[in-house]
Amino acid sequence: MRRLLLLGSLLVLITGCGVVQNSNGEATDAAREAARRAGERLYGQRPRTAEEVGRSAAGIDGVDVLRVTGTSTHEGDGVEVVVRTSGSAYNSWFDLEEVTVLRCFAVRVSPTSEWREEPRDVDCPEGPPLTFAPPPAPPELPYGEQLRAKLPRVPRGGRVDEAEVRRAVAALDLDPAIRSEVRAEDGRVGVLLSVQGNGFDAQDCVLARVSPGATEVWTPTRIQRMPGEGGCSVSNALHPAPPPH
Repeated sequence: MRRLLLLGSLLVLITGCGVVQNSNGEATDAAREAARRAGERLYGQRPRTAEEVGRSAAGIDGVDVLRVTGTSTHEGDGVEVVVRTSGSAYNSWFDLEEVTVLRCFAVRVSPTSEWREEPRDVDCPEGPPLTFAPPPAPPELPYGEQLRAKLPRVPRGGRVDEAEVRRAVAALDLDPAIRSEVRAEDGRVGVLLSVQGNGFDAQDCVLARVSPGATEVWTPTRIQRMPGEGGCSVSNALHPAPPPH
């Protein structure tokens, strides 16, 4: 009996000092960490609408989006997303089996957000998780033979007419969201057709070069199409960068 009393006193002392936390608290901490990781995924300086942020959050495994407030990341205080996450813990001092909890947290997304910013504990809003329509599909670029067939072919020893190439590109009747650029240099004409990227993922583009004796069309490698790599440029059409090793 004396040993049991001593053990009980020790548990009270340890708990009072904050060393032992029951499983409910540990599970809540795990749910908070899941919300913090979601905030890391949403963190960034790129302008996004509230719908884009909500859609991105809803696509994270283990995250339910219950509320989105704000207009865009770069207006006012940015966008706040209330997410519901789960956490589990097991402490043999207190539990017979693992404890799992559902908790809600507010995650702020704006240019002034801090990396790994602590999510705020909030009450879970009533109602089911929000759903978001898929983003509109980007316009399809003309690839390969489809584009090559429209561009002029100049015999070896001939002269490439920049105006003719421009007319051929204009005749493609491209979607307004597709950007085109044509440039002549050293007797060749380069062509770039691209769709605006999000600044983080590989950009979608196709290059062409009309030279005496050859009309070439290709898509740069994914690495070359990443932001800052310069693969989606008319300069790369005229002077193709070597493939990465």
